[in-house]
Amino acid sequence: QLQLVESGGDLVQPGGSLRLSCVASGPSLTNYHVGWFREAPGKARIQVACLSSHSGTTYIPDASMRTRLTLSRDIANNTVYLQLESLKSEDSAVYYCAAGDFACHTGKYDYWGQGTQVTVSS
Repeated sequence: QLQLVESGGDLVQPGGSLRLSCVASGPSLTNYHVGWFREAPGKARIQVACLSSHSGTTYIPDASMRTRLTLSRDIANNTVYLQLESLKSEDSAVYYCAAGDFACHTGKYDYWGQGTQVTVSS
């Protein structure tokens, strides 16, 4: 059974950056597509990025975010990272990582973490 734990969320000023971590226990994350979602108060949870299994290619559905998000992974530590740059107040949300067998663009995942809070405010 794959278990995911996110960390790295924090209070940060506008323009700042954060690196979120998604640490997995159990099977290797290279066997799964790993997605990152965010959910702001009163809004639906949306997928912001996904790292494809094996190939490691990145899928970021919102073109306006592609210059501000970077995905990477540490295979040895079974961890996927989401680097957030030039943060804006509208980036404030709970960020979740998820893993599954479906292709990134489907947004379907079988395993979810508990989330980490990102707050962007001066």
